[in-house]
Amino acid sequence: MRKPALFTLIGKTPLAEITRLDTGPCQLFLKLESQNPGGSIKDRIGLAMIEAAEAQGLLKPGGTIIEATAGNTGLGLALVGRLKGYRVLLVVPDKMSTEKVLHLKALGAEVRTTRSDVGKGHPEYYQDYAARLAAEMPGAWYSDQFNNAANPLAHETTTGPEIWEQMAHQVDAIVVGVGSSGTLTGLTRYFRKVAPHVEFILADPAGSILAEYIETGHVSDTSGSWAVEGIGEDFIPAIADMTAVKKAYTITDHESFATARALLKEEGIPGGSSTGTLLAAALRYCREQTTPKRVVSFVCDTGTRYLSKVYNDGWMRDQGLLERPQHKDLRDLIGRRFDAGEVISVTPEDTLMIAFNRMRAADVAQLPVLEKGQLAGIIDESDLLLSVGTQPERFNHQVGSTMTRRLEILAPGADLQALRDVLDRGLTAVVAEGDTFYGLITRYDLLNHLRRTLS
Repeated sequence: MRKPALFTLIGKTPLAEITRLDTGPCQLFLKLESQNPGGSIKDRIGLAMIEAAEAQGLLKPGGTIIEATAGNTGLGLALVGRLKGYRVLLVVPDKMSTEKVLHLKALGAEVRTTRSDVGKGHPEYYQDYAARLAAEMPGAWYSDQFNNAANPLAHETTTGPEIWEQMAHQVDAIVVGVGSSGTLTGLTRYFRKVAPHVEFILADPAGSILAEYIETGHVSDTSGSWAVEGIGEDFIPAIADMTAVKKAYTITDHESFATARALLKEEGIPGGSSTGTLLAAALRYCREQTTPKRVVSFVCDTGTRYLSKVYNDGWMRDQGLLERPQHKDLRDLIGRRFDAGEVISVTPEDTLMIAFNRMRAADVAQLPVLEKGQLAGIIDESDLLLSVGTQPERFNHQVGSTMTRRLEILAPGADLQALRDVLDRGLTAVVAEGDTFYGLITRYDLLNHLRRTLS
């Protein structure tokens, strides 16, 4: 059988200079790994690890590829593995974006989701879980990116030479993140041979232990948590060579996500959360320099994989990563604010089918019904089911014939107990004052508010 032509498109990604963000006295170039056929830098190691395993007799026809992944390595393995005819089974932490999971399943991979709030040694830790599955399954090969020598070799033999050639042999610094550490280790090996003066700069999410290790030579007993996907660790990967790292920057989730959004807005380049971390560190490094330098970093993967997270204002606000003016009253609990143009609504004249489709598209269980800009009622899933449960043709009836007009209205200054009283009766709270409608508060909104008080 012929080798899939798609494999020839892995690597050889373009390099783009950043021109609209402040880079101080430096020139900053981003290698667009998002242009790989699978959308990320991990296509390189997916192909390299699988072909090395085949050559070593570790992966045989009809076998199963197993990996623990925050997403992109899994996508690289699934892309290559499925085209080669292997079963692909991936263990992923529960913070992975919906787009990545759907992409994996569309490729035909099987996905097992596990906890992201436990560390190495816990049976639900994603790497331990994957290793256990591989040990128990006949014909399985655990690709183990964190210990696989083909991982850094892929970057030593492809990514490094590409950067060196594209930069016309003029590189002063490279900013990288560490997940499995294959990129850093491979690039370190290559540039030690061709340009040992090149500095490596680590971009590390706040909560990871890697920046601390670079700065102090040791790590604390505990790590934190972070929303950025794909980089940052609570241990030092076995294949990691961090001896070339000259400086490390700790980047908060807030700065990472904001920088990713700025990259799209200012340069038109959609990148994921880890790209935001790398770019934030690269910009800090560039602005601190007193002499011009040529600096390289990466767009690790495509931002289209994070439309439900990085580029979703609602999700960003829920996570406390996007601020809006605070009123110190119930308006701060509303998930979608009417006065901010965030409310999805229907009119009394709309059909129940329109109401259902808008609920489904917005992933909500209820909608306000607005008439001439004023709140006329609410329609929720229960109202719809009562109307169409035995007569589906009633989807063509108007919302006004089904909506609830008796509303539980709370003024913005009402206390949390009043809100709980409404929610405990199975109702949705309407926050309004006079003719001014602010929005709805659901049980989810209250839970999200309580969760934020912990951070």
